[in-house]
Amino acid sequence: MMNTEHKQLNRHILDEMKRFVPVEANRGVSFTNKEAAYYYTQSHVNDHVEHAEFEGLNLYKRKIFGGYELWADGLKLDNRQAEVWVYPYKLERKHGALTEELWMFDYVNVLEISLEGARDSIGIRLKGDKVRLKKEEDGLAFFTAAVGDWVIAVGSASGLPVDVQEEIVSSGGAAGGFYIAAAKTAEEAAGLIQEIRRTGDVLKKERVRRMATFLSENAYLEGGGDSFALALNWLHITMDQLVTRQQGDGIYAGLPWFNEYWGRDQFISLPGAVLVTGQFETARNILLSFAKYQNTDETSRYFGRVPNILAPENIDYHTTDGTPRFIIQLQDYVKYSGDTAVIPELYPAVMNSIEGSIRNWTDDKGYLLHDDNETWMDARDSELKSYSPRDTRANDIQALWYHQLLAGVYFAEYMNDSESASRWSGIADRLKQHFEQDYRAVEHDYLADRLDKDDQPEFSIRPNQLFALDMIGDRDFIDRSVRTAWEELVYPWGTASLDRHHPFFHPYHLTEEYHKDEAYHNGAVWLWLNGIAMQRMIEAGQEETAYELFKNMNNQALNLGVVGGLCENMDAYPREGQSWAKLTGAYLQAWSNAEQLRVWYQYFLGIRPDMINRTLALAPRLPREIEGLQTLVKVGDGSIGFVYEPGQEAQTYTYSFNGIDLSAVIDIAPFEVLRLNVTAGSKLSITRTELELTAELTDGSGSIVQKLKSLPSSERLKRQQDERRAFEGVKFAEPLSGKVHPVIEGRRK
Repeated sequence: MMNTEHKQLNRHILDEMKRFVPVEANRGVSFTNKEAAYYYTQSHVNDHVEHAEFEGLNLYKRKIFGGYELWADGLKLDNRQAEVWVYPYKLERKHGALTEELWMFDYVNVLEISLEGARDSIGIRLKGDKVRLKKEEDGLAFFTAAVGDWVIAVGSASGLPVDVQEEIVSSGGAAGGFYIAAAKTAEEAAGLIQEIRRTGDVLKKERVRRMATFLSENAYLEGGGDSFALALNWLHITMDQLVTRQQGDGIYAGLPWFNEYWGRDQFISLPGAVLVTGQFETARNILLSFAKYQNTDETSRYFGRVPNILAPENIDYHTTDGTPRFIIQLQDYVKYSGDTAVIPELYPAVMNSIEGSIRNWTDDKGYLLHDDNETWMDARDSELKSYSPRDTRANDIQALWYHQLLAGVYFAEYMNDSESASRWSGIADRLKQHFEQDYRAVEHDYLADRLDKDDQPEFSIRPNQLFALDMIGDRDFIDRSVRTAWEELVYPWGTASLDRHHPFFHPYHLTEEYHKDEAYHNGAVWLWLNGIAMQRMIEAGQEETAYELFKNMNNQALNLGVVGGLCENMDAYPREGQSWAKLTGAYLQAWSNAEQLRVWYQYFLGIRPDMINRTLALAPRLPREIEGLQTLVKVGDGSIGFVYEPGQEAQTYTYSFNGIDLSAVIDIAPFEVLRLNVTAGSKLSITRTELELTAELTDGSGSIVQKLKSLPSSERLKRQQDERRAFEGVKFAEPLSGKVHPVIEGRRK
């Protein structure tokens, strides 16, 4: 049963997560201060082809300094000889009898580099061509920053004075290490050093406590099998690194390049980043923050849009999908939190977003028009020509527009705005009807990727179709489309952006053969797409197939790339002599982590709330490999405890309802759907055998309130049989052998 002591977990849970990094792995390590600073390095040698230039402390998209070198008793320490451990809250290197630790502090622009075990002296040199000594004063050393007008202060941890010789800041062996502060003035930087000397130990404990509390109360998970909980805990921690307060609450799109808020990335990430973990106040603040920047100029063609980029020095509205995702995630937030107060507050933003699109961007069929680079596939060349032109009606844009309209209807009905609800519902119906006709052709078992300006469908096989399948009523076609997408696009390491048979397919993201942006959406793997790929497989009853990809991503987070997180991209093909594709792009990408977490909660666990309508879908789709587990999901003002007990003859799912009353909808195929009302303190135990599903509801005292049974539905049994046939023998996409791809062959001639 649910471990009642899980809330008492503290630093112990974090220390158990530590990862040893051997020198040959040389993995990326990254921390943020939960505001505007991040620190990146590699465990042993900073030599990554894409990320090496970002080593060190970065603040508001500016390099402060580029890493550091350490000395002890006159000898320079060699990281290549060190034993390296990465914890959620620190980096630890053991240099023989010496121990080095790197820490960041929440919401403070200070870095601690501790060094214990030296006898006589310790020293540090900050790297960076423009990092130069300004002055020594009051026992501190002050340096110019690598970029901008920031000032760096370096002082000993203990308060012993420092001395600078040949750019090396030195102090006594008992100094304990160094604090490095960044500020706009020397006085401010010195103040940070003085303050951190007083409060550093407390701030470190608070940072550790925050992380441990987050894992034990917002993301509690035990069991699941070997390394399962470990992987998800790390994914939660690295995801949480990107939930920051740089410019109000927001989610960094990714590191190292995207430590800013992007509308598209933020709202793709929002469910897995903050909703499934019950961080509703943060989610609300993100939504309100973006609403403030909505374009309200009724004379502008971008009226009603929210920004794609919301950075300290840049606001940009040139994207079509960010605004629908904003409205859709507002609805998801309301469903998870039950926050009705936000609806009247943001309903004007909902209306503007829909009415602006109707006025400026829709055609006679109700399709949402857009420019060639205004979908997520937005890479362009030096002449601003799109590498992946998808104008004027990409299929995923139509799906997002459709769901935006339905979300609008949801809010309009709540606001008693029957006129808008009726009109928007009519547009959605017309859109769906035309979509089913215009994006299908008898010769293709998949959807067209877009309609061009001449109304012609373009049938490249791209993953975008997976977002649009809710607009198709033909379940057999959906199964064929999902299988086609899986076998042509989904490799064991992730989902490619274009199928391998296409003449413009690029098998490698980074290569000397062509610019990387040319491959960005034309073959490169995008890990965030795994979420919708797995979701569609699970919806088709293929959770075992989906779980193979899920496992691979967990393994990647634990053993490849940046410690604990998922990257942005990968090559579609492994390099010669390799069995796994190369990781590329941002080393830590928000939507990659978030979609892995979202699909776990919403589709493997199958917990999907709608607190406005007081309903809760319980639709677990746990694969056979998952061992018994315990978890907790925040919903509304309460939570749902969940315990899974597998067995050969029967599986048991037990739900405990804490502080919430609602109607539970039990959806476990192939059995008839069951519905019952649950109250705070009650417990629902569901037992599944081959022939029968039983649900027993007990109250807080253990007395049986209701007991229901369900038998297999003939309709759902037939659906299962159809799905088994449709997906029999399904397999991952495989690199083509013995075939030269035109994009490479053409450049070799």
